[in-house]
Amino acid sequence: MKRLVLFNYLFIDLKKVNFYNFCNNLFLFSFVLLINCFPVRGSNLPDSFADLVEQLSPAVVNITTTAIVPEREQFNPMVPPGSPFEDFFRDFMEKQPGDQQPKRQRRGTALGSGFIISSDGLLVTNNHVIENADEIKIEMLNGEILEAKVLGTDPKTDVALLKVETKTKLPFVEFGNSDDARVGDWVLAIGNPLGQGFSVSAGIISARGRDLQGPYDDFIQTDAAINRGNSGGPLFNTSGKVIGVNTAILSPNGGSIGIGFSMSSVVVQKVVNQLRDYGETRRGWLGVRIQNLNSEVAEALGLENIEGALVTDVPQGPARKAGIRSGDVIIEFDGFKINDSSSLVKVVGDSEVGKDVDILIWRDGNKKTVTVKLGRLENVQLSNEKNQDRSSKINEYAGMSFTELTNEIRKRFDLSDDSVGVVVVGVNDNSPAAERGIKPGDIIQKVDQVDINTSNEILKVVDEAKNKKKSSILFLIKRGLNVRFIALPIN
Repeated sequence: MKRLVLFNYLFIDLKKVNFYNFCNNLFLFSFVLLINCFPVRGSNLPDSFADLVEQLSPAVVNITTTAIVPEREQFNPMVPPGSPFEDFFRDFMEKQPGDQQPKRQRRGTALGSGFIISSDGLLVTNNHVIENADEIKIEMLNGEILEAKVLGTDPKTDVALLKVETKTKLPFVEFGNSDDARVGDWVLAIGNPLGQGFSVSAGIISARGRDLQGPYDDFIQTDAAINRGNSGGPLFNTSGKVIGVNTAILSPNGGSIGIGFSMSSVVVQKVVNQLRDYGETRRGWLGVRIQNLNSEVAEALGLENIEGALVTDVPQGPARKAGIRSGDVIIEFDGFKINDSSSLVKVVGDSEVGKDVDILIWRDGNKKTVTVKLGRLENVQLSNEKNQDRSSKINEYAGMSFTELTNEIRKRFDLSDDSVGVVVVGVNDNSPAAERGIKPGDIIQKVDQVDINTSNEILKVVDEAKNKKKSSILFLIKRGLNVRFIALPIN
Protein backbone atom coordinates (compact mmCIF):
# COMPACT_ATOMS: atom_id res chain seq x y z
CA MET A 1 0.00 0.00 0.00
CA LYS A 2 2.84 2.37 0.84
CA ARG A 3 4.48 1.70 -2.52
CA LEU A 4 1.25 2.62 -4.35
CA VAL A 5 0.91 5.85 -2.40
CA LEU A 6 4.48 6.79 -3.17
CA PHE A 7 3.96 6.10 -6.84
CA ASN A 8 0.82 8.26 -6.95
CA TYR A 9 2.59 11.07 -5.12
CA LEU A 10 5.45 11.07 -7.59
CA PHE A 11 3.07 10.81 -10.57
CA ILE A 12 1.14 13.87 -9.49
CA ASP A 13 4.29 15.87 -8.83
CA LEU A 14 5.65 15.10 -12.28
CA LYS A 15 2.96 17.24 -13.86
CA LYS A 16 4.36 20.30 -12.10
CA VAL A 17 8.10 19.88 -12.68
CA ASN A 18 10.46 20.20 -15.62
CA PHE A 19 12.28 17.36 -17.31
CA TYR A 20 15.38 17.64 -15.06
CA ASN A 21 13.34 17.27 -11.91
CA PHE A 22 11.38 14.49 -13.55
CA CYS A 23 14.57 12.44 -14.00
CA ASN A 24 15.69 13.04 -10.44
CA ASN A 25 12.34 12.01 -9.02
CA LEU A 26 12.24 8.94 -11.25
CA PHE A 27 15.66 7.84 -9.98
CA LEU A 28 14.58 8.34 -6.38
CA PHE A 29 11.41 6.37 -6.96
CA SER A 30 13.32 3.49 -8.58
CA PHE A 31 15.82 3.35 -5.71
CA VAL A 32 13.15 3.28 -3.01
CA LEU A 33 11.15 0.69 -4.90
CA LEU A 34 14.26 -1.50 -5.26
CA ILE A 35 14.96 -1.36 -1.52
CA ASN A 36 11.40 -2.33 -0.74
CA CYS A 37 11.58 -5.31 -3.06
CA PHE A 38 14.50 -7.01 -1.26
CA PRO A 39 14.60 -8.12 2.35
CA VAL A 40 17.27 -6.58 4.60
CA ARG A 41 19.04 -9.39 6.43
CA GLY A 42 20.76 -7.06 8.89
CA SER A 43 17.55 -5.61 10.19
CA ASN A 44 17.72 -7.83 13.27
CA LEU A 45 21.18 -6.61 14.31
CA PRO A 46 21.39 -4.94 17.70
CA ASP A 47 21.88 -1.21 17.91
CA SER A 48 24.57 -1.83 20.52
CA PHE A 49 26.69 -4.67 21.90
CA ALA A 50 26.76 -3.02 25.31
CA ASP A 51 24.45 -5.50 27.06
CA LEU A 52 26.43 -8.45 25.67
CA VAL A 53 29.77 -6.94 26.64
CA GLU A 54 28.50 -6.21 30.14
CA GLN A 55 27.44 -9.84 30.46
CA LEU A 56 30.70 -11.37 29.16
CA SER A 57 33.47 -9.08 30.43
CA PRO A 58 33.56 -10.37 34.05
CA ALA A 59 34.77 -13.75 32.75
CA VAL A 60 37.64 -12.25 30.72
CA VAL A 61 40.94 -11.66 32.53
CA ASN A 62 44.20 -9.83 32.01
CA ILE A 63 47.27 -12.05 32.44
CA THR A 64 50.68 -10.89 33.65
CA THR A 65 53.63 -13.28 33.71
CA THR A 66 57.14 -12.84 35.03
CA ALA A 67 60.27 -14.86 34.36
CA ILE A 68 64.00 -14.72 35.01
CA VAL A 69 65.67 -13.76 31.74
CA PRO A 70 69.46 -14.05 31.24
CA GLU A 71 71.02 -10.83 30.04
CA ARG A 72 74.50 -10.59 28.58
CA GLU A 73 76.81 -7.82 29.66
CA GLN A 74 77.33 -5.81 26.55
CA PHE A 75 80.57 -4.16 25.53
CA ASN A 76 79.89 -0.48 25.02
CA PRO A 77 82.38 1.11 22.61
CA MET A 78 83.17 4.77 23.06
CA VAL A 79 80.94 6.01 20.28
CA PRO A 80 79.06 9.32 20.53
CA PRO A 81 75.26 8.89 20.84
CA GLY A 82 73.59 9.25 17.48
CA SER A 83 76.77 8.43 15.61
CA PRO A 84 76.30 6.39 12.39
CA PHE A 85 78.79 3.91 13.90
CA GLU A 86 76.56 3.25 16.91
CA ASP A 87 74.36 0.73 15.10
CA PHE A 88 77.37 -0.83 13.40
CA PHE A 89 79.15 -1.60 16.66
CA ARG A 90 75.99 -2.89 18.32
CA ASP A 91 75.18 -5.25 15.42
CA PHE A 92 78.79 -6.39 15.26
CA MET A 93 78.94 -7.33 18.93
CA GLU A 94 75.60 -9.15 18.80
CA LYS A 95 76.74 -11.28 15.89
CA GLN A 96 79.99 -12.46 17.45
CA PRO A 97 80.06 -16.04 18.76
CA GLY A 98 82.52 -16.78 21.52
CA ASP A 99 81.99 -13.64 23.58
CA GLN A 100 82.94 -14.78 27.06
CA GLN A 101 81.44 -11.89 28.98
CA PRO A 102 79.40 -12.92 32.04
CA LYS A 103 75.61 -12.85 32.08
CA ARG A 104 73.34 -10.94 34.38
CA GLN A 105 69.76 -11.84 35.18
CA ARG A 106 66.75 -9.62 34.93
CA ARG A 107 63.05 -10.14 35.51
CA GLY A 108 61.02 -10.06 32.33
CA THR A 109 57.30 -9.34 32.16
CA ALA A 110 54.75 -10.36 29.55
CA LEU A 111 51.08 -9.48 29.10
CA GLY A 112 48.19 -11.39 27.62
CA SER A 113 44.53 -12.27 28.01
CA GLY A 114 42.44 -15.26 29.00
CA PHE A 115 38.92 -16.32 29.92
CA ILE A 116 37.33 -18.38 32.69
CA ILE A 117 35.39 -21.49 31.64
CA SER A 118 34.19 -22.80 35.02
CA SER A 119 33.03 -21.34 38.31
CA ASP A 120 35.83 -23.13 40.17
CA GLY A 121 38.53 -21.22 38.30
CA LEU A 122 39.55 -23.09 35.12
CA LEU A 123 41.08 -20.61 32.73
CA VAL A 124 42.07 -20.78 29.03
CA THR A 125 44.81 -18.76 27.33
CA ASN A 126 47.57 -19.16 24.73
CA ASN A 127 50.59 -21.29 25.54
CA HIS A 128 52.93 -18.54 24.32
CA VAL A 129 51.46 -16.15 26.91
CA ILE A 130 52.58 -18.26 29.88
CA GLU A 131 55.46 -20.29 28.42
CA ASN A 132 58.54 -20.37 30.70
CA ALA A 133 56.80 -18.13 33.25
CA ASP A 134 57.90 -18.30 36.88
CA GLU A 135 54.82 -16.47 38.11
CA ILE A 136 51.36 -16.00 36.59
CA LYS A 137 48.81 -13.50 37.86
CA ILE A 138 45.37 -12.72 36.53
CA GLU A 139 43.38 -9.55 36.99
CA MET A 140 39.59 -9.68 37.05
CA LEU A 141 37.35 -6.92 35.72
CA ASN A 142 36.65 -5.79 39.30
CA GLY A 143 40.39 -5.32 39.94
CA GLU A 144 40.88 -8.52 41.97
CA ILE A 145 44.27 -10.15 41.37
CA LEU A 146 44.72 -13.90 41.73
CA GLU A 147 47.65 -16.26 41.23
CA ALA A 148 47.28 -19.00 38.64
CA LYS A 149 49.02 -22.31 38.09
CA VAL A 150 49.44 -24.28 34.87
CA LEU A 151 47.43 -27.49 34.56
CA GLY A 152 48.65 -28.33 31.08
CA THR A 153 49.80 -26.91 27.76
CA ASP A 154 49.70 -27.84 24.09
CA PRO A 155 52.27 -25.97 21.97
CA LYS A 156 50.90 -27.54 18.77
CA THR A 157 47.64 -25.57 19.07
CA ASP A 158 49.10 -22.85 21.33
CA VAL A 159 46.57 -23.60 24.09
CA ALA A 160 47.15 -23.55 27.85
CA LEU A 161 44.82 -24.44 30.72
CA LEU A 162 45.30 -22.62 34.03
CA LYS A 163 43.66 -22.84 37.46
CA VAL A 164 43.07 -20.17 40.07
CA GLU A 165 42.12 -20.91 43.66
CA THR A 166 39.33 -18.84 45.16
CA LYS A 167 36.67 -19.30 47.82
CA THR A 168 34.00 -17.65 45.71
CA LYS A 169 32.40 -18.86 42.51
CA LEU A 170 33.78 -17.05 39.49
CA PRO A 171 31.89 -15.78 36.44
CA PHE A 172 32.54 -17.93 33.38
CA VAL A 173 31.70 -18.27 29.70
CA GLU A 174 30.90 -21.31 27.58
CA PHE A 175 32.28 -22.63 24.32
CA GLY A 176 30.16 -22.47 21.20
CA ASN A 177 30.43 -24.54 18.04
CA SER A 178 32.77 -22.75 15.66
CA ASP A 179 31.67 -25.08 12.85
CA ASP A 180 28.34 -23.24 12.85
CA ALA A 181 30.01 -19.86 12.32
CA ARG A 182 29.73 -18.35 8.85
CA VAL A 183 31.80 -15.84 6.94
CA GLY A 184 30.14 -12.48 7.53
CA ASP A 185 28.90 -13.23 11.06
CA TRP A 186 29.46 -10.57 13.72
CA VAL A 187 32.07 -11.35 16.40
CA LEU A 188 33.48 -9.61 19.49
CA ALA A 189 37.05 -9.73 20.80
CA ILE A 190 37.61 -8.88 24.46
CA GLY A 191 41.07 -8.67 25.99
CA ASN A 192 44.07 -6.64 27.12
CA PRO A 193 45.57 -5.08 23.97
CA LEU A 194 48.97 -3.44 24.48
CA GLY A 195 48.49 -3.61 28.24
CA GLN A 196 45.69 -1.04 28.16
CA GLY A 197 43.31 -3.13 30.26
CA PHE A 198 39.88 -4.42 29.34
CA SER A 199 39.00 -3.52 25.78
CA VAL A 200 36.37 -4.61 23.27
CA SER A 201 36.46 -4.67 19.49
CA ALA A 202 33.84 -5.84 17.01
CA GLY A 203 34.06 -7.14 13.48
CA ILE A 204 33.01 -9.95 11.23
CA ILE A 205 34.37 -13.36 10.33
CA SER A 206 36.47 -12.78 7.23
CA ALA A 207 37.36 -16.41 6.46
CA ARG A 208 37.24 -19.92 7.91
CA GLY A 209 39.65 -22.83 8.08
CA ARG A 210 42.87 -20.83 7.86
CA ASP A 211 46.05 -22.90 8.17
CA LEU A 212 49.05 -20.88 9.37
CA GLN A 213 51.83 -23.39 10.11
CA GLY A 214 50.71 -26.16 12.42
CA PRO A 215 49.30 -29.59 11.51
CA TYR A 216 46.21 -29.06 13.68
CA ASP A 217 45.49 -25.46 12.67
CA ASP A 218 41.90 -24.40 12.13
CA PHE A 219 41.87 -20.63 12.44
CA ILE A 220 39.00 -18.19 12.12
CA GLN A 221 40.08 -14.99 10.38
CA THR A 222 38.43 -11.81 11.64
CA ASP A 223 38.71 -8.07 11.06
CA ALA A 224 37.89 -7.34 14.71
CA ALA A 225 40.89 -5.39 16.04
CA ILE A 226 43.42 -7.76 17.66
CA ASN A 227 46.75 -6.48 18.95
CA ARG A 228 49.60 -7.61 21.19
CA GLY A 229 48.09 -8.41 24.55
CA ASN A 230 44.90 -9.83 23.02
CA SER A 231 46.62 -13.21 22.78
CA GLY A 232 44.68 -15.84 24.68
CA GLY A 233 41.50 -13.79 24.83
CA PRO A 234 38.12 -15.01 23.59
CA LEU A 235 36.35 -14.40 20.31
CA PHE A 236 32.59 -14.35 20.95
CA ASN A 237 29.64 -14.77 18.65
CA THR A 238 26.54 -12.65 19.17
CA SER A 239 25.05 -15.38 21.37
CA GLY A 240 27.85 -14.83 23.87
CA LYS A 241 29.57 -18.15 23.17
CA VAL A 242 33.34 -18.54 22.69
CA ILE A 243 34.03 -19.67 19.13
CA GLY A 244 37.75 -18.92 19.06
CA VAL A 245 40.88 -18.03 21.03
CA ASN A 246 42.67 -14.95 19.68
CA THR A 247 46.16 -16.10 18.77
CA ALA A 248 47.89 -14.20 16.00
CA ILE A 249 47.74 -11.26 13.61
CA LEU A 250 49.11 -10.62 10.17
CA SER A 251 50.76 -7.23 10.16
CA PRO A 252 53.78 -5.52 8.59
CA ASN A 253 54.22 -3.27 11.63
CA GLY A 254 53.02 -5.34 14.58
CA GLY A 255 49.70 -3.52 14.90
CA SER A 256 46.22 -4.47 13.80
CA ILE A 257 45.41 -4.06 10.11
CA GLY A 258 42.20 -6.06 10.24
CA ILE A 259 43.69 -9.52 9.74
CA GLY A 260 43.52 -11.46 12.99
CA PHE A 261 43.38 -15.20 13.65
CA SER A 262 41.57 -17.12 16.37
CA MET A 263 41.98 -20.85 16.93
CA SER A 264 38.53 -22.38 16.45
CA SER A 265 36.62 -23.61 19.48
CA VAL A 266 36.18 -27.12 18.03
CA VAL A 267 39.96 -27.52 18.28
CA VAL A 268 40.44 -25.66 21.56
CA GLN A 269 37.66 -27.45 23.43
CA LYS A 270 39.07 -30.91 22.64
CA VAL A 271 42.52 -29.84 23.81
CA VAL A 272 41.14 -28.23 26.98
CA ASN A 273 39.18 -31.38 27.87
CA GLN A 274 42.33 -33.50 27.60
CA LEU A 275 44.45 -31.02 29.57
CA ARG A 276 41.77 -30.95 32.27
CA ASP A 277 41.44 -34.74 32.48
CA TYR A 278 45.07 -35.81 31.95
CA GLY A 279 47.27 -32.72 32.22
CA GLU A 280 48.48 -33.44 28.68
CA THR A 281 47.20 -34.14 25.19
CA ARG A 282 46.53 -37.67 23.93
CA ARG A 283 46.41 -37.67 20.13
CA GLY A 284 45.90 -40.68 17.92
CA TRP A 285 48.83 -42.01 15.90
CA LEU A 286 48.56 -43.97 12.66
CA GLY A 287 52.22 -44.28 11.75
CA VAL A 288 52.42 -43.27 8.07
CA ARG A 289 54.22 -40.66 6.02
CA ILE A 290 51.92 -39.09 3.46
CA GLN A 291 51.67 -36.55 0.67
CA ASN A 292 48.97 -34.86 -1.38
CA LEU A 293 47.88 -36.15 -4.75
CA ASN A 294 48.12 -34.26 -8.02
CA SER A 295 46.41 -34.98 -11.33
CA GLU A 296 49.33 -36.93 -12.78
CA VAL A 297 49.77 -39.16 -9.72
CA ALA A 298 46.02 -39.72 -9.43
CA GLU A 299 45.82 -40.75 -13.08
CA ALA A 300 48.77 -43.13 -12.69
CA LEU A 301 47.01 -44.76 -9.72
CA GLY A 302 43.72 -45.05 -11.59
CA LEU A 303 41.87 -42.54 -9.42
CA GLU A 304 39.16 -40.39 -10.95
CA ASN A 305 39.37 -37.65 -8.30
CA ILE A 306 42.36 -35.88 -6.74
CA GLU A 307 41.25 -36.73 -3.22
CA GLY A 308 42.87 -38.70 -0.44
CA ALA A 309 46.28 -38.99 1.21
CA LEU A 310 49.00 -40.93 -0.61
CA VAL A 311 51.12 -43.10 1.70
CA THR A 312 54.83 -42.69 0.94
CA ASP A 313 56.35 -44.65 3.83
CA VAL A 314 55.14 -46.96 6.59
CA PRO A 315 57.62 -47.23 9.48
CA GLN A 316 57.10 -49.52 12.46
CA GLY A 317 53.71 -48.74 13.97
CA PRO A 318 49.95 -49.35 13.83
CA ALA A 319 49.61 -48.87 10.05
CA ARG A 320 52.32 -51.42 9.23
CA LYS A 321 50.78 -53.95 11.63
CA ALA A 322 47.45 -53.53 9.83
CA GLY A 323 49.01 -54.12 6.41
CA ILE A 324 48.98 -50.60 4.99
CA ARG A 325 51.71 -50.20 2.36
CA SER A 326 53.55 -47.46 0.53
CA GLY A 327 51.51 -46.46 -2.54
CA ASP A 328 48.13 -46.92 -0.81
CA VAL A 329 45.76 -43.95 -0.94
CA ILE A 330 43.72 -43.36 2.22
CA ILE A 331 40.25 -42.31 1.08
CA GLU A 332 38.27 -42.58 4.31
CA PHE A 333 39.23 -42.74 7.98
CA ASP A 334 36.68 -43.91 10.55
CA GLY A 335 33.86 -42.79 8.27
CA PHE A 336 35.39 -39.37 7.52
CA LYS A 337 36.17 -38.52 3.91
CA ILE A 338 39.84 -37.63 3.42
CA ASN A 339 40.37 -34.77 0.96
CA ASP A 340 44.12 -34.32 1.42
CA SER A 341 47.02 -35.13 3.75
CA SER A 342 46.24 -32.31 6.21
CA SER A 343 42.68 -33.52 6.73
CA LEU A 344 44.01 -37.00 7.56
CA VAL A 345 46.46 -35.58 10.13
CA LYS A 346 43.69 -33.68 11.89
CA VAL A 347 41.16 -36.51 12.01
CA VAL A 348 43.78 -39.00 13.24
CA GLY A 349 44.93 -36.57 15.93
CA ASP A 350 41.35 -36.11 17.12
CA SER A 351 40.79 -39.86 17.38
CA GLU A 352 40.83 -41.83 20.62
CA VAL A 353 44.07 -43.57 21.49
CA GLY A 354 43.70 -47.37 21.33
CA LYS A 355 40.57 -47.23 19.18
CA ASP A 356 40.05 -49.75 16.37
CA VAL A 357 39.44 -47.70 13.23
CA ASP A 358 38.28 -48.80 9.78
CA ILE A 359 40.31 -47.20 6.98
CA LEU A 360 39.22 -47.28 3.34
CA ILE A 361 42.21 -47.37 0.99
CA TRP A 362 42.78 -47.46 -2.77
CA ARG A 363 45.25 -50.14 -3.85
CA ASP A 364 45.92 -51.60 -7.31
CA GLY A 365 42.76 -50.12 -8.77
CA ASN A 366 40.44 -51.40 -6.03
CA LYS A 367 39.03 -50.21 -2.73
CA LYS A 368 39.94 -52.11 0.40
CA THR A 369 39.09 -51.70 4.08
CA VAL A 370 41.68 -52.33 6.79
CA THR A 371 41.27 -52.04 10.56
CA VAL A 372 43.97 -50.23 12.57
CA LYS A 373 44.40 -49.99 16.33
CA LEU A 374 45.62 -46.42 16.88
CA GLY A 375 48.67 -45.64 18.98
CA ARG A 376 49.48 -42.44 20.87
CA LEU A 377 51.43 -39.71 19.10
CA GLU A 378 53.01 -38.29 22.27
CA ASN A 379 54.55 -41.66 23.16
CA VAL A 380 56.26 -41.82 19.77
CA GLN A 381 57.60 -38.28 20.12
CA LEU A 382 58.91 -38.98 23.63
CA SER A 383 60.67 -42.09 22.40
CA ASN A 384 62.31 -40.16 19.56
CA GLU A 385 63.48 -37.46 21.98
CA LYS A 386 65.03 -40.07 24.29
CA ASN A 387 66.82 -41.71 21.38
CA GLN A 388 68.15 -38.35 20.29
CA ASP A 389 69.37 -37.59 23.81
CA ARG A 390 71.21 -40.90 23.95
CA SER A 391 73.05 -40.07 20.75
CA SER A 392 73.95 -36.56 21.95
CA LYS A 393 75.55 -37.01 25.36
CA ILE A 394 77.82 -34.06 24.69
CA ASN A 395 74.82 -31.88 25.43
CA GLU A 396 75.24 -32.49 29.11
CA TYR A 397 78.73 -31.18 29.53
CA ALA A 398 78.56 -28.26 27.14
CA GLY A 399 75.02 -27.11 27.86
CA MET A 400 74.01 -27.17 24.23
CA SER A 401 71.97 -29.56 22.08
CA PHE A 402 72.67 -30.14 18.43
CA THR A 403 71.61 -32.26 15.50
CA GLU A 404 72.46 -33.06 11.90
CA LEU A 405 71.51 -30.76 9.07
CA THR A 406 68.16 -31.62 7.48
CA ASN A 407 65.84 -29.71 5.20
CA GLU A 408 63.58 -28.99 8.16
CA ILE A 409 66.50 -27.70 10.27
CA ARG A 410 67.78 -25.57 7.39
CA LYS A 411 64.35 -24.01 7.03
CA ARG A 412 63.92 -23.52 10.77
CA PHE A 413 67.17 -21.57 11.17
CA ASP A 414 67.28 -20.08 7.66
CA LEU A 415 70.51 -21.87 6.75
CA SER A 416 71.85 -22.06 3.21
CA ASP A 417 71.80 -25.29 1.23
CA ASP A 418 75.60 -25.40 1.11
CA SER A 419 75.98 -25.27 4.90
CA VAL A 420 77.96 -28.19 6.38
CA GLY A 421 78.39 -29.36 9.93
CA VAL A 422 76.14 -29.93 12.94
CA VAL A 423 73.54 -27.37 14.03
CA VAL A 424 73.07 -26.11 17.58
CA VAL A 425 69.33 -26.29 18.32
CA GLY A 426 69.32 -25.32 22.00
CA VAL A 427 71.52 -23.72 24.67
CA ASN A 428 70.95 -23.97 28.41
CA ASP A 429 71.16 -20.77 30.44
CA ASN A 430 74.32 -20.22 32.48
CA SER A 431 76.06 -23.11 30.69
CA PRO A 432 79.61 -22.99 29.29
CA ALA A 433 78.18 -22.75 25.77
CA ALA A 434 75.87 -19.88 26.72
CA GLU A 435 78.61 -18.01 28.55
CA ARG A 436 80.72 -18.10 25.41
CA GLY A 437 77.97 -16.75 23.20
CA ILE A 438 76.90 -19.92 21.38
CA LYS A 439 73.32 -19.64 20.14
CA PRO A 440 70.71 -21.86 18.45
CA GLY A 441 71.34 -21.82 14.71
CA ASP A 442 75.13 -21.80 15.06
CA ILE A 443 76.91 -24.47 13.02
CA ILE A 444 79.67 -26.62 14.53
CA GLN A 445 82.13 -27.25 11.68
CA LYS A 446 85.19 -28.57 13.51
CA VAL A 447 85.95 -30.01 16.94
CA ASP A 448 89.60 -30.24 17.93
CA GLN A 449 90.53 -29.52 14.29
CA VAL A 450 88.45 -32.47 13.03
CA ASP A 451 85.74 -31.86 10.39
CA ILE A 452 82.29 -32.59 11.80
CA ASN A 453 79.24 -33.92 9.92
CA THR A 454 77.31 -35.86 12.59
CA SER A 455 76.60 -35.62 16.31
CA ASN A 456 78.31 -38.95 16.91
CA GLU A 457 81.52 -37.56 15.44
CA ILE A 458 81.46 -34.81 18.07
CA LEU A 459 81.07 -37.37 20.84
CA LYS A 460 83.96 -39.39 19.47
CA VAL A 461 86.32 -36.41 19.29
CA VAL A 462 85.38 -35.24 22.79
CA ASP A 463 85.96 -38.71 24.23
CA GLU A 464 89.39 -38.78 22.60
CA ALA A 465 90.18 -35.38 24.12
CA LYS A 466 89.12 -36.67 27.54
CA ASN A 467 91.45 -39.64 27.17
CA LYS A 468 94.28 -37.25 26.37
CA LYS A 469 93.54 -35.43 29.67
CA LYS A 470 92.79 -32.14 27.91
CA SER A 471 91.13 -29.45 29.99
CA SER A 472 89.41 -27.77 27.04
CA ILE A 473 88.57 -28.41 23.42
CA LEU A 474 88.25 -26.10 20.42
CA PHE A 475 84.96 -25.79 18.53
CA LEU A 476 84.87 -23.99 15.18
CA ILE A 477 81.54 -22.14 15.15
CA LYS A 478 79.98 -20.51 12.09
CA ARG A 479 77.22 -17.91 12.34
CA GLY A 480 76.23 -16.31 9.06
CA LEU A 481 79.48 -15.16 7.46
CA ASN A 482 81.36 -15.13 10.78
CA VAL A 483 83.57 -18.07 11.75
CA ARG A 484 85.29 -18.30 15.13
CA PHE A 485 87.08 -20.80 17.36
CA ILE A 486 85.63 -21.22 20.85
CA ALA A 487 87.27 -23.14 23.68
CA LEU A 488 84.87 -25.20 25.81
CA PRO A 489 85.92 -26.91 29.05
CA ILE A 490 85.95 -30.68 29.30
CA ASN A 491 84.32 -32.06 32.43
